[in-house]
Amino acid sequence: MLAGTLLGMLPVTATNAQDNRTAKQVPAQVMQQVYGQVKTPYKYGLALVPQNNAQKMDCPTVFRKGDTWYMTYVIFDGTGYETWQSSSADLLHWSAGTRIMSFSSDTTQWDAIHKAGYPALQDFKWDGTYALQPYKKKYWISYFAGNVKGYEAGPLALGIAYTPKSKLASGKEWTRLKTPIFTATDTDVRWWENRKLFKSTIIWDTAKTTGYPFVMYYNANGDSAANNIKTRWYERIGMAVSNDMVHWKRFNTEPVVHHAMGITGDPVIRKIDDVWVMFYFGAFWKGRKDAFNRFACSYDLVNWTDWEGQDLINSSEDYDRKFAHKSYVVKHNGVVYHFYCAVNNKDQRGIAVATSKDLGKSTLQFVQ
Repeated sequence: MLAGTLLGMLPVTATNAQDNRTAKQVPAQVMQQVYGQVKTPYKYGLALVPQNNAQKMDCPTVFRKGDTWYMTYVIFDGTGYETWQSSSADLLHWSAGTRIMSFSSDTTQWDAIHKAGYPALQDFKWDGTYALQPYKKKYWISYFAGNVKGYEAGPLALGIAYTPKSKLASGKEWTRLKTPIFTATDTDVRWWENRKLFKSTIIWDTAKTTGYPFVMYYNANGDSAANNIKTRWYERIGMAVSNDMVHWKRFNTEPVVHHAMGITGDPVIRKIDDVWVMFYFGAFWKGRKDAFNRFACSYDLVNWTDWEGQDLINSSEDYDRKFAHKSYVVKHNGVVYHFYCAVNNKDQRGIAVATSKDLGKSTLQFVQ
């Protein structure tokens, strides 16, 4: 159990509650305590599966409104990404989904084909409400998009959309800003994001730890390293900030979480006492051919300490034999639920969940 603050359990010579905001490194003991809080060793199984083998489900986001839980996720059907939404009373059994961000009839729009959305401004407190917070009487979503058919084909950029408070649970289409907020060809694009931009997450930090209330983390692919040496496919996580959810600017030059090879992506932010926790996935590190879920911690939202221990989630079952990745983690009624994208050896993709307590097994299976 965590009592008071995580740092309160450490010797004052390491750091203390008064100076933790200036500490750039999170001590190993605190990292271990966080791991103890977030680990989910019991795989429940599939929570949502595609209707047919042509669909691939990906990227869960889970939030709460009243007594009902909602999950957004994306589906790739061979053309591009659309964003869907399902509901649940217990976090285990989910309704059939409805589209909330669909293909556009006007194929000249920058986001006509791909609209992969991630609801923003969630209560990030560990064991909190997990409700989305309205800003200017609207709920907000960030998404990556493009207008070239195919799996993540063509230029991909970041956009913002919103919906009135009254329509959050309606399953209606969200209203999109007309132009992207970031592209890979912007004049201020950073070296690690000059090819494609991917998943984003936005928090509302009322303390303005970075000097701004709205903080975005997103992963992107760049085709060169800082020294202009050409590299293979890499993805890294960087930051952007805003005062109004509409106008955004890049924050710092370097990525905040990255590794020497492969993919570091799909960040999700939580806060456990005075420690920020970023859940993310890794892939193709150090000779590995799988994809797996990890975390990092921070005191200031800028400097992140990577967890060096075992994966939070990795491949172990038939339904996630190829990849077990892309986290979304909530704690409710004493149970931690870790949602993730499960990919089997047939390349079928669905949404699975693992838990901190043994809740039995799902009966859902992929279409054979």
